[in-house]
Amino acid sequence: MRVSCNREQLAAAFQLAASVAQQRSPKEVLQNVKIDASGDRVTLMATDMETGIRIDVEGVDVQTPGKALLHVGRVGMILRESSDDRLDFEVDGASIQIKGLHSEFKLPSANPDEFPNVVEFSEESYHELPARLFKEMVKRTAFATDPDSSRFALGGVLLELHGDDVLAVGTDGRRLARMMGKGKSFGDHESSENSTIIPTKSLLLMERCIDDREESVHIATRDNDVLLRTSRCTIYSRLVEGRFPNWRQVIPSRDDSVVIDMVVGPFYNVIRQAAIVADQETRGLDLEFGDGTLVLTASTADLGQSRVELPIDYEGESIRMKLDYRFIGDFLKVLEPDAKFRMDVASATQPALMTTDDGYAYVVMPMALDA
Repeated sequence: MRVSCNREQLAAAFQLAASVAQQRSPKEVLQNVKIDASGDRVTLMATDMETGIRIDVEGVDVQTPGKALLHVGRVGMILRESSDDRLDFEVDGASIQIKGLHSEFKLPSANPDEFPNVVEFSEESYHELPARLFKEMVKRTAFATDPDSSRFALGGVLLELHGDDVLAVGTDGRRLARMMGKGKSFGDHESSENSTIIPTKSLLLMERCIDDREESVHIATRDNDVLLRTSRCTIYSRLVEGRFPNWRQVIPSRDDSVVIDMVVGPFYNVIRQAAIVADQETRGLDLEFGDGTLVLTASTADLGQSRVELPIDYEGESIRMKLDYRFIGDFLKVLEPDAKFRMDVASATQPALMTTDDGYAYVVMPMALDA
């Protein structure tokens, strides 16, 4: 194998692939990224046996087809530290030479035939989603998951794909985020009911692999795994085992609540101010809605007290509740500062519901009010 690559483009693709490889795996072969050059195409592959990635590299000249293994640590450092615009890779027996205009390296290279197969996207049944929608779904749900949960399958995002309707749900048991949108089914593709749970780590990798030029992505869910395809990348991931909680029962549907129109930026500002002296263990903020004002207060023996006001369009009876300021902040951070949303509140013991016009819903369970 002999190829000449644009260093920056190779480094960007290598970094994505290296994020999947296991640098400390007991299987040494998994500490590498496989490079496969054929025709005018170079593909990088990596896997940890749970997640796998195939990514095509742009700016490559294939002079001699072939394949080799590139060590994640050593080759990654060469790509980062080199100042050359282009690098030449040439396999020489059990070693690989990397040459630039001002540098040259010769590294040992293991047998590429020992590298596990990383599957390609060959499914005829799949869903096509707008790339922007998929990125928003990940951004707005992945933060609410709990990768350390052992009781329920909360370590990933539930993906439901049925006809033109697609939605993603993430929860850690104390808050829940749901994002809805529209896609297109090919080959009568549908996801399994309540069990297509993509690990958070894999989902974030998928989101990172979608650049701004992508118009759509393809997703194929199977019994135990999922495949995602972009124009230059394929990602494979095993699904989280177990069943997802009945999330539909969590989103409140009530007639006795108060719905208040809010703007992200001003609300996030007063949340941050009031939280300056909040208890760092409970992280609770008292919120009181009434008389055209939202009053946020916090009090701790060591840090002091805070009281911050925000004008709101609500003149009814006072409603008090205590919420974790981190959970509110996580919701606000994934929206634009000038975005509008609705806050649905009922009492100190009922969850707060926040919704937007583009299919996003976020539920936060309340904390006990101080006596």
